[in-house]
Amino acid sequence: MENITRANEFLSLGLTRIQELQPVIFTVLLILYLINVFGNGAILVIVISEPRLHSPMYFFLGNLSCLDICYSSVMLPKLMLNLLSTRKAISFPGCITQLHLFHFLGSTEAMLLTIMAFDRFVAICYPLCYEVIMSPQVCILLVGVTWFTGFFYALMHSVMTSHLNFCGSQKLNYFFDVKPLLELACGDKRLNQWLIFIVTCSQATAACFLTLLSYFYIIGFLVFKHQTCSALHKALSACASHFMVVCIFYGTVGLVYIPATSTTSVIQEKFVAVIHTTVTPVLNPLIHTPRNEEVTLALRKLFGRKLPKDGWWQH
Repeated sequence: MENITRANEFLSLGLTRIQELQPVIFTVLLILYLINVFGNGAILVIVISEPRLHSPMYFFLGNLSCLDICYSSVMLPKLMLNLLSTRKAISFPGCITQLHLFHFLGSTEAMLLTIMAFDRFVAICYPLCYEVIMSPQVCILLVGVTWFTGFFYALMHSVMTSHLNFCGSQKLNYFFDVKPLLELACGDKRLNQWLIFIVTCSQATAACFLTLLSYFYIIGFLVFKHQTCSALHKALSACASHFMVVCIFYGTVGLVYIPATSTTSVIQEKFVAVIHTTVTPVLNPLIHTPRNEEVTLALRKLFGRKLPKDGWWQH
């Protein structure tokens, strides 16, 4: 008979068992975390403080930066602490809390990326109606529904997982997703697996599909409306940063949820999960800022550098 227990804590297997590499990995993660907090924090500050950036596009970008800061802050501190600890443990309530926040912030970001694509679609395809369709009330409502939906979607996973029993080993490959926990659970866990492979995948697929559909309509509109090459280039440049973030986000999500079939793929899954929670949030400010003149000028202003007398918005 299986030794069924009510888990009090889990032990993390860590990123590597080579002691010499752990300080190096800690340093890399710390640098990435600081870049993430500094970069996304700067975007958040300028979006709030700069009146020229009080528009739907930057309102959504500010929310994305806030999400990325929270995303890394939930995962990285504990991950870095484990690299320096001899006993890499996490309590059961702590594990469920991180599980909830991981799915909450991840699903919210997926839906927010969809809203940002819709915003670009309206701005390019219906410019005369843009201010009416994307009014401040509508933008706040869209973001509010996104955060609200993400919270209760994650609550479904955390509640269902918290009621599982665990048997045998309590060693986890990583502790911020539901998949490693299900590998240790015993008893009937078909509903939990169904929630992952049906609900989670359906939600991610729907958000990705709607995002790509917005870009499909944008390209179709620009091509069939016989826009000039300069107008086409300007419109596509406005979408390029967001599209790059979308590709990176869904690329890592897809790799995380591909079933592991061997020891090598389990190790790969572990590192992809870490990349998804550490590197992806860092790329948001690095991708958006250099390609966006308004954000660049606002950053210069924030750090006290003299702005040009005639900004591009005055031409």
